[in-house]
Amino acid sequence: MSGEMFPEPGWLSEEVKTGTTIIAVTFDGGVVLGSDSRVSAGETVVNRVMNKLSLLHDKIYCALSGSAADAQTIAEIVNYQLDVHSIEVEDDPLVCSAATLVKNISYKYKEELSAHLIVAGWDRKEGGQVYATLNGLLTRQPFAIGGSGSFYIHGFVDAEYRKKMTKRECQEFVVNALSLAMGRDGSSGGVAYVVTIDQDGAEEKCVLGNELPKFFDQ
Repeated sequence: MSGEMFPEPGWLSEEVKTGTTIIAVTFDGGVVLGSDSRVSAGETVVNRVMNKLSLLHDKIYCALSGSAADAQTIAEIVNYQLDVHSIEVEDDPLVCSAATLVKNISYKYKEELSAHLIVAGWDRKEGGQVYATLNGLLTRQPFAIGGSGSFYIHGFVDAEYRKKMTKRECQEFVVNALSLAMGRDGSSGGVAYVVTIDQDGAEEKCVLGNELPKFFDQ
């Protein structure tokens, strides 16, 4: 009776939409990852400055998209498994090993989890590498983008990406792509987090909103 008098609002049963922009690109000797910092639930911004670039090992990171809780859980599990693996083999893990762990978890729990992770890093065997993972998919790419903001920058990255870019060119490429996506996608915004990884280690940087490059429509 009470259900008929007070029907449940439609938004309670609707799927909560999330949004983000993540990107990773290789250069000769390493990789550069980047992400925006906005976490949204539908039309509500629940966190303005979340770092979506999660450490998996010393020279391996992943970029998170989808459900923040699901993506962070996968990253924490893989981080633990890689620590154990590195102790067993007495060496740093390979980037492909990290990406495979992410892929296996994503596939095993594809019905329960909603997350897409880009895994990137440097190892002694293959150098800089970028892997896209999604529901059991594992593919190595020279660059990868993801999240709701990526739909707005496919043309930009296809036109601007070049083989054998320098570290500095890749950093500018990542920041420009993020700035464009954040300007168009309402679910992306805040600051830009950038991580550069090579044989010497990882360097993290935060580009504030007022320091992002401006384009003609902004």
